[in-house]
Amino acid sequence: MQRDSGSGGSPGTPGGGGRLRRRRGSNEVTDAAAQQNEGNLLVNDQNKYKSMIIRTYSSVWMIGGFVFIIYMGHLYIWGMVVVIQIFMARELFRLLRKAHEDKQLPGFRLLNWHFFCTAMLFVYGRILSQRLVNTVTTDKFLYKLVSKFIKYHMVTCYFLYITGFMWFILSLKKNLYKYQFGQYAWIHMILIVVFTQSSFTVANIFEGIFWFLLPASLIVINDIAAYFFGFFFGKTPLIKLSPKKTWEGFIGASVTTIISAFVVSLPCIILDVRLHVTTSLSALW
Repeated sequence: MQRDSGSGGSPGTPGGGGRLRRRRGSNEVTDAAAQQNEGNLLVNDQNKYKSMIIRTYSSVWMIGGFVFIIYMGHLYIWGMVVVIQIFMARELFRLLRKAHEDKQLPGFRLLNWHFFCTAMLFVYGRILSQRLVNTVTTDKFLYKLVSKFIKYHMVTCYFLYITGFMWFILSLKKNLYKYQFGQYAWIHMILIVVFTQSSFTVANIFEGIFWFLLPASLIVINDIAAYFFGFFFGKTPLIKLSPKKTWEGFIGASVTTIISAFVVSLPCIILDVRLHVTTSLSALW
């Protein structure tokens, strides 16, 4: 309880006593925030059907493009992963840069992309070296070029990294050491985050498109299921960061994804069993 000091009279006079004002409890603040959050839920959105049409239209184009890339084969899928990587790195580099400091360091942003290209050459050169040789065996010129690249791959990557390091040392400026060394450290952290996960993805692609297609399709199924469960049944907000996400969408998408994983992988399991049975029968005969 808190006394309101806005009254003009003294406590002794009639009607002049200080009015008591009740302070809002923390649970009431939470309830008010929850009510405001509920207004942002997709189930209460007045334009939700218009939003669904737009999402459906864009999804058809994205699925069509994805199917076309899958049809084109391994190298095109790898190219798609590389494009996604570039956009990921671009967004992360943008989060770190400060406009005022960058104006005083011309060419410093270009150094980020130098390290990015060096890391890409190192990671994918190791993963794809033998596969590139097998791909270009019919062309003698390309075969010799790729063979030379593989032979001097580690030396080339080392030279490029040392070049970037010397570039960084020569770009150091007084009063900006803290910012520059912080950027240098974050560049390496970004490269580790981006290339660690994508290197496993690319390795899976060349082990068999199915091992890329299965997790990718499950992500799509999870996203679609979360949207539709939230669209029709969503009433309980999940997190404040994204007001339209709901517990109903989260739980519905989780169950749908688990069931879908079993259904999608079932043909592969059946084919594997048939192969083992056929192999065993052939051995008996």
